Amino acid sequence: MANHSAVMKFFLMEVSATRKLQIIHGFLFLLIYLVTLMGNLLIFVLITLDQYLHTPMYFFLKNLSLFDACLISITVPKCIMNTLCHENTMSFSGCILQVLLVIHFAGSELFILTAMSYDRYVAICRPLHYNIIMNRRVCMGMTVTAWLLGSIFGVLYSSGTFSLSLCGSRNLPQFFCDVPSLLKVSCSKTHITIDISEAIGVMYALFCLVPIGFSYICIFNTVLRIPSSQRWSKTFSTCTPHLIVVTTFIVTGTMAYLKPVPDSPYLVDFLVSVFYSVLPPSLNPIIYSLRNKEIKESLRKFLWKVSHYRFYGEKQ
Repeated sequence: MANHSAVMKFFLMEVSATRKLQIIHGFLFLLIYLVTLMGNLLIFVLITLDQYLHTPMYFFLKNLSLFDACLISITVPKCIMNTLCHENTMSFSGCILQVLLVIHFAGSELFILTAMSYDRYVAICRPLHYNIIMNRRVCMGMTVTAWLLGSIFGVLYSSGTFSLSLCGSRNLPQFFCDVPSLLKVSCSKTHITIDISEAIGVMYALFCLVPIGFSYICIFNTVLRIPSSQRWSKTFSTCTPHLIVVTTFIVTGTMAYLKPVPDSPYLVDFLVSVFYSVLPPSLNPIIYSLRNKEIKESLRKFLWKVSHYRFYGEKQ
């Protein structure tokens, strides 16, 4: 820990060596960030205000939108600011905070996705007992568990990573601070603490993935027995968006953490980082707003209320 005070700043990967391309990338990231943030916050607000959407499925979706909005806000704004201001530095405390919060919200999101798959399993495979099983206390308990587990893993990974000796290069091959990049610049020969943390993280991922897989096996098995094609369509319309979000989140996260960290980052490494940190939060509002009739109807009513209020407000 003695050498940590000396390492006050890290140097992050630059998006491009050309100033014009940096500005273009900066504004492109800004556009993606604003659209993603507004999309997720809009879903959060619609579900909160619309009484019709106060069901377990939309309760979990509201929390998923909140996690996505927070997750993308941890990494992308700093990248935008560095790119537009022609800087690539990150303070030591800022780096600790980024690792802590990224792991926290990623871990919490994985559990919420697991809860959403269980909700769909109960709704389709045990519909008569749905209201009893998925009651308010169960939904709140799952959400609190998601926040708690995310906090535990955030503290575990950040403390394990920054307990290592960081006496090597301060150039991180990443546009934000993450565990693999920090391990790359560490000069500690043994990573016992972080190895234990990663082992626990793998077990946690399996703990979430097994129920998700089991839920969808049961769902598809039940759906195939339904004779009505209309019921098939309704079932898949609620399950497909969740399955896409789960697959994207897991695949991009696995690629980012299992891919060897290069000494000098290439374009493909930058794209993998973008897919991992930007793509999953961006997909959530797009998938659920375009495919979900209830969300679109709620948005229509919300916009009508806003326009109605403005019209009569101006007349008064």
